[in-house]
Amino acid sequence: MAENVPVLIGLVLVAVAGTGAVLVRDPVRQSFVLSLLGLALAALFLLLQAPDVALSQLAVGSALTPLMVLLAVRKVRRKARSERREEHE
Repeated sequence: MAENVPVLIGLVLVAVAGTGAVLVRDPVRQSFVLSLLGLALAALFLLLQAPDVALSQLAVGSALTPLMVLLAVRKVRRKARSERREEHE
């Protein structure tokens, strides 16, 4: 039973981070929570003795995916700002 405690804690962290990623409405904050979810999943995979999957999750889930979300939000906000400027001219 004692050896299952870290896995249970990891599962709870993944559940909390996943719920947080769904409930947060601001895309910038959502990407931050998504990064935390990736870290929690990587830790869980490591606890489950899958280091190769943990490294992949760390790279993709904690770094690349949140970065792509932030870049997409930045591009959309820039486009909306430039369209507002064009309307006022």
